[in-house]
Amino acid sequence: MPDAAYEGSIRPGRDADAAGYIALIGACWGEYPGCVLDVENEAPELRALASHIAARGGALWTAEVAGAVVGMVGTVPLNHDDAWEITRMYVAATHRGTGLAADLLRTAEGHARSRGAKRIVLWTDTRFEAAHRFYEKHSYVRAGSIRVLDDRSRSLEFRYAKPISGTVVEILDPAAAVSAERRLAEVLKACVDDGAVVGFLAPLPIEKARAFWRERASEVAAARRVILAAWVDGEIAGCLQLDLDVPENQTHRAEVRQLLVHPEFRRRGVGRELMARIDRAATAHGRRLLVLRTWPGGPAETIVRSLGWQFVGVIPGYAMRPTGEPVDEGYWWKRVE
Repeated sequence: MPDAAYEGSIRPGRDADAAGYIALIGACWGEYPGCVLDVENEAPELRALASHIAARGGALWTAEVAGAVVGMVGTVPLNHDDAWEITRMYVAATHRGTGLAADLLRTAEGHARSRGAKRIVLWTDTRFEAAHRFYEKHSYVRAGSIRVLDDRSRSLEFRYAKPISGTVVEILDPAAAVSAERRLAEVLKACVDDGAVVGFLAPLPIEKARAFWRERASEVAAARRVILAAWVDGEIAGCLQLDLDVPENQTHRAEVRQLLVHPEFRRRGVGRELMARIDRAATAHGRRLLVLRTWPGGPAETIVRSLGWQFVGVIPGYAMRPTGEPVDEGYWWKRVE
């Protein structure tokens, strides 16, 4: 059954919303044992939150229904790397699943982007697992170490982040690879269902796609694989892998695997950006020879040829298309400095 739509309003936050903010945050924290909102000693800024955030150069929004605060979000600039932070993101339990949370996040991200933000970061308590799933759905990945707060709730917080403007390619560390599982699975499923020859038959069950990326993340943690992800305006749009797991007499080489670009983001240079970055990833791991496979006439073929890859030949009927028909496979190689 589809979620009900949010029918309230989102407006700029005001200091007069203080009682509603405190009640909302207290209720959200109260869903988790041990989380205590101590306004007087640990969060006095909630008494005048709009002024507090404005003084930092940021903005605050309130979602309300019939005069009651049911959601909130703020964003403030940081002092480095053109980054902004999402802060005080909360939605009442009665209004989750209505699209309100996505609307609030979109509002804050749009404001930050309009002010020149290149990157968005946020902190979320390690106990708030539903929030983690929400941010991961919106292409945030774990970034950096856990933050320890000396507060009554004994809070430990994960840091999440993502590029928000233009096309950006980044290497995923183990924590980022785990947290990107959902979005990477969506990209893989969309590509397979659209006809990509990448080892699966269509239609690809989403849980099978997630299990695939779960295994790849474990290989990243074991230093056997590199995963590159591409964001387009804040959404993970594609990915590429470098397989480092080779025999001991071949540790000078690696295999490039599965150039994937979500169908909605094709013809925007995403595949080229990913392939252009793979040389640096290989060099960083001491790999001087790269190999890859493409199917003749596939979108990767034009890209690899233009980037200096050498064609070896074709094995007829090497694999099957997602629909079951046989397809040839072409082999390529490239030396990197």
